[in-house]
Amino acid sequence: MNDDMNISNIPHHEVGVPIPDTAEQSAPEEYLSEIPDYDDNFTIEMIIQKILTDDKQYDLSKIISAYEFAAKAHEGQKRSSGQAYIIHPLAVAYILLEFGMDTDTICAALLHDVVEDTDATLDDLKKRFGQDVAMLVDGVTKLGKMPVFTKEEQQAENIRKILLAMSQDIRVMIIKLADRLHNMRTLKYRPIEKQRNTALETMNIYAPIAHRLGIRAIKEELEDLSFHYLDPYAYSEIEHILENKKEEREEFIETIKARISQRFKTEEFAVPPQIDGRVKSIYSIYKKVFVHHKNIEEIYDKYAVRIIVTTIAECYNVLGLIHDMFRPLPNRFKDYISTPKANMYQSLHTTVLGKEGIPFEVQIRTWDMHETAEYGIAAHWKYKEGIQGKDKMEQRLAWVRQVIEAQQTSDDVEEIVRIIKTDLAPEDIVVMTPKGMSICLPINSTVIDFAYRIHTEIGHKTVGAKVDGRIVPLDYKLQTGQICEIITSKDPEKGPNRAWLNIVQTNEARSKIRSWFKKERRDENIIEGKAALEREFKRHRINLPESEYEDFLSDDFKRHNCETLDDFYASIGYGGILLSKIIPRLKDKYEKIHSADEETPTPNIIKAKTTGRSSIILDEIDDMLVKFAQCCNPLPGDDIVGFITRGHGISVHTVQCTNYKAVIARNDPEEMSRWVEIQWTENSNTQLQTSFEVTAIDRVGLVYDISAVLLEARVPIVHSASRVLKNGNALFESTIVISSTEQLNNLFEKLRKIKGVISVERSAI
Repeated sequence: MNDDMNISNIPHHEVGVPIPDTAEQSAPEEYLSEIPDYDDNFTIEMIIQKILTDDKQYDLSKIISAYEFAAKAHEGQKRSSGQAYIIHPLAVAYILLEFGMDTDTICAALLHDVVEDTDATLDDLKKRFGQDVAMLVDGVTKLGKMPVFTKEEQQAENIRKILLAMSQDIRVMIIKLADRLHNMRTLKYRPIEKQRNTALETMNIYAPIAHRLGIRAIKEELEDLSFHYLDPYAYSEIEHILENKKEEREEFIETIKARISQRFKTEEFAVPPQIDGRVKSIYSIYKKVFVHHKNIEEIYDKYAVRIIVTTIAECYNVLGLIHDMFRPLPNRFKDYISTPKANMYQSLHTTVLGKEGIPFEVQIRTWDMHETAEYGIAAHWKYKEGIQGKDKMEQRLAWVRQVIEAQQTSDDVEEIVRIIKTDLAPEDIVVMTPKGMSICLPINSTVIDFAYRIHTEIGHKTVGAKVDGRIVPLDYKLQTGQICEIITSKDPEKGPNRAWLNIVQTNEARSKIRSWFKKERRDENIIEGKAALEREFKRHRINLPESEYEDFLSDDFKRHNCETLDDFYASIGYGGILLSKIIPRLKDKYEKIHSADEETPTPNIIKAKTTGRSSIILDEIDDMLVKFAQCCNPLPGDDIVGFITRGHGISVHTVQCTNYKAVIARNDPEEMSRWVEIQWTENSNTQLQTSFEVTAIDRVGLVYDISAVLLEARVPIVHSASRVLKNGNALFESTIVISSTEQLNNLFEKLRKIKGVISVERSAI
């Protein structure tokens, strides 16, 4: 291989794309570099030694007790590497000790898999180690398998559960990141397909979250490890180029450090500055080369020198000295001290040219800024007392709530994964308002995204924009440092354009546009949605008469919380349901139905017999098809009655159902003859969907208090949404999977205790 090979000239099909979905899954062993062997022989003695050499106070006896409990619970279990399973929790605990996390977090790390993988329960942990440890373990424990969900939806629900727990206690996500980091370090022991899937999930979800939390060390290592499995050719090529010039690079950095240090001796500092050198991570170089189409020699911040001082004033003084010593490159200065990044990162960045003609970046920051840059939000535990500084913590976690709220406007449970992929991407831009306020947005954001970030109503009434005093189109992509002025309409009826959904970059803007159409344009949404669905049906050769639409779409009604066909059309119309996501599934369903025997039941109908295998006993009727009515949502524990449908078996209703009561009131003998007595078995283990509504006094934090109760109850959430009623109260609607009326009533009792709640009632799905 040519050592001076220009990797920007390699065809993209050989090296993939920044987050490669089509990269090769395997490659010649002689070409690829190996992931280094990490010290996987972690022991409790290593944990104890780490604690004893740390200046932070720990409850050592509690940590040892947690280890003994975990070791006993995991006894006999092995990892894919063949090692004892307990090594994994020990490794996670060690990583968290390096980040200075507290005693309860270390205990939770040691115990984080016992509920999911052993017979231990949360109650056991709560009794032995306290409420905090049990809560942290529960937060990182995956949801149980939900039969109504696909693998992708299961992943999305697990991420949503973690984010909800994270909004209550950030330590949940810090444990999860440490868990994922160790799994990535040992991923080579997994099958190739599993390696790729795990790496892709890490690159799309966990690395962006680590970035937003400001934990640079974890973010960069997750990216590099994921990149190694997703695009091994490009990883090896960049690593090879860097390795060949290692000595030259190290000599250059040491020379620069010596020159700066010598100059600093002539200046007065309260404490001598610390000077470090570094090289960009492999994945960072890859992005610069292929995203920005640059030659590797054009990456000016490939080499970097970091200078750490005591005060902010010294940061700017050092900047002046650096610019006096070296020639600064135009447009390569960034002041993240006066305008911090979204993850609270602060530093001065400038790119300069030395006598050797090699450009390099200089980063200047204080020690406090450095700890935040390295440890991110974990610095609150490493250098402060626990979770002090609640107001600043709330500010730094605002994006978690934005992600959850944006997902609520969509009827697609997988939306939360797409939100993380886009809104939490590492690349951010900072754009200014005419009054000097800085707005941070994801890269490629448009002026519409900018308008909605300022205020919802400004976004709705946007008709134009000026960037740096020049009129630009609404799909104009903003760049860092620009000044953007939004031009709004004075027409009170002005609203967003449906085409904006295809223009905006942020899910915050997309969510607000959808909400407006959902609230203001239902009739229009129904027409638009029906036309769009029929176009897709025609394009994919799904030939159904309109009279069969409702039965054909019944599964998706439940999945997207739609009661009627019009609701389904409306949700498509305002963008809550993405046809691109559901059409492949509907096409498969259509082909199966038309290729199967006519007597084959549709997928949403349960086959029930009196053999005891079903949760329903049918008096005097055997081998009938059974489905549950959406008008009353029967649950085990409800008094029920069955209705014999024409061609669809028995439809199960509650005796309190308005449809059943209407039949009794009419007392029509022919109608009455089609109703039969049925009952639940005593050992029913049915899991059914049911919906409920919470009416409450509107206040900040209401949705999160309700979500916390649902999280604690460990019920799978199929859908949730909230809105403000005309009388000023708030309405929270949710569809959940639950096993009985007893479980539902217990949940309702907890919801009624939330501050401001007026009523909690069951509703139709």
